[in-house]
Amino acid sequence: MTRAKTTEQTAEHSSATPLGWVSFVGSGPGDPELLTVRAIDLLKQADVVVTEAPEHASLVRGVLGIPEPVEPAEGEETPEPVGPEFIDGGFGTDGQPLANAARAKAVVKQAKLGKRVVRLMTGDPFLYASGPEEAQSCAKAGIGFEIVPGVSSVSAVPAYAGIPLTTKDHQEVAVVTCNEKIDWSQYADNRTLVLLSGVGMIGDIAKELVAAGRPAKTPVAITRVGTTTEQSTVESTLENIAVDARAARMAPPAIVVIGKVVNLRETLSWFETKPLFGWRVLVPRTKEQAPALSLKLKGFGAVPEEVPTISVEPPRNPQQMDKAVRGLVEGRYNWIAFTSINAVRAVREKFDEYGLDCRAFSGLKIAAVGEKTGQALEAWGLRPDLVPNTDNQSAAGLLEVWPEYDEDLDPINRVFLPRADIATENLIAGLVDLGWECDDVTAYRTVRAAPPPAPTRDAIKTGKFDAVVFTSSSTVRNLVGIAGKPHTSTVIAAIGPATAKTAEEHGLRVDVMSPEPSIEALTEALAAFGAARRASLVEQGLPVTKPSDRRPASRRRSRTS
Repeated sequence: MTRAKTTEQTAEHSSATPLGWVSFVGSGPGDPELLTVRAIDLLKQADVVVTEAPEHASLVRGVLGIPEPVEPAEGEETPEPVGPEFIDGGFGTDGQPLANAARAKAVVKQAKLGKRVVRLMTGDPFLYASGPEEAQSCAKAGIGFEIVPGVSSVSAVPAYAGIPLTTKDHQEVAVVTCNEKIDWSQYADNRTLVLLSGVGMIGDIAKELVAAGRPAKTPVAITRVGTTTEQSTVESTLENIAVDARAARMAPPAIVVIGKVVNLRETLSWFETKPLFGWRVLVPRTKEQAPALSLKLKGFGAVPEEVPTISVEPPRNPQQMDKAVRGLVEGRYNWIAFTSINAVRAVREKFDEYGLDCRAFSGLKIAAVGEKTGQALEAWGLRPDLVPNTDNQSAAGLLEVWPEYDEDLDPINRVFLPRADIATENLIAGLVDLGWECDDVTAYRTVRAAPPPAPTRDAIKTGKFDAVVFTSSSTVRNLVGIAGKPHTSTVIAAIGPATAKTAEEHGLRVDVMSPEPSIEALTEALAAFGAARRASLVEQGLPVTKPSDRRPASRRRSRTS
């Protein structure tokens, strides 16, 4: 009876005080893309995220696609917060680092409120972290928890520096936390050493290792801010590392590797040698199109910053578009020509508005200006009948392959051309010369976006961007209009001759021009430029710098050929 009563009382207590769940999640060494799939899933479900590092809140918002909070203007209400609640588990209200017990208390408090808590920890929760102590506090409080391992900086940072910790010739590794007195004589052998929190005392550590018997010429590497585009590595030896680290201003967070494996970095360095490593690249595009370009740039090591310069909006007078769509359904046209992805989107939205689908295109020939526009059509269930050759995917290229009107073969001589309000007239003139009649219809408007924030405008004008990628003439005009001209040190990349000519007209020299009008070709051309620039600096024995590190007095005359 006593046991039954106790169980009943426990049940009553549980219902009165709901207990949440705590997930101790490793955030990895710094690169958000090294988060595990499980970690991202738990962050999506979290009510509360207890952070450890100052950058954790921004990391979570970036991964989940949540905007950064904005202070409301005077007289405006504070907007409702989006996403999980963030609690600083690294520092207290006095700005001092929290002890493990204080962090554990904050975690347990939130879980006792019945919330799903993610305790986000740098690296791995159970590897050189406070995860075990905090998990024990949860167990003591009767709160369920789980451990989600993360990529540890112990292995990840050396890997990003091109330094393997083990090889067939070096199979032993010792990891040492240097925050207390260490007897370095026990590490006098030739094991690979990985030092945590050791950069500030590396001079003393090196002396003690040499005194213990390690050769003074033993290779040493220090990598700071590893796995991020701010990563930098200093290579030296035990006898010189103190001076070299001081000259390079090495500071935490940093990982030290000592041993012969450091020599392999000469051939295995892959991250810091990316052609656009650390380049801050301005991406002036529409909001819808920027992500694809940014993804390609990241692959080459760049840090893209998207600045919307163009906003795509419906036409001011929709009646012309309405009339053209009705004519399409009624069989008024022989051809429809799509000159952009935005044109495909505009027609598709109009079809949705009328309750139509792709069956309305039956009997109609479809032309696309290029592969990307063709892919947008195929995603809608339409396959274009006419696409220009890959070496000239433009309005001019479309005209090159467009057939002449033949009154014996073509029952109708009319073409539906849904386009932007500022589109060039060359396509229409060319189609008319081929005997076709065109209904040139404004399907959407491209308008100038609002100016970017003041810090971004200042960065553009003062050369804090390493490169700008222009993907159309309108992006050139609009960027200059809303933010001013890029600094003379900034590398200018253009997607084609027309865009390059517009850049010239605005006083900009084009350093890179894409061999074909595609995002892939443009980013690859910029990467090739960066690789050649790096190789030239290395060949001259100069330090590898970014364009923003140098300030030429004047920009040479524009050259696009």
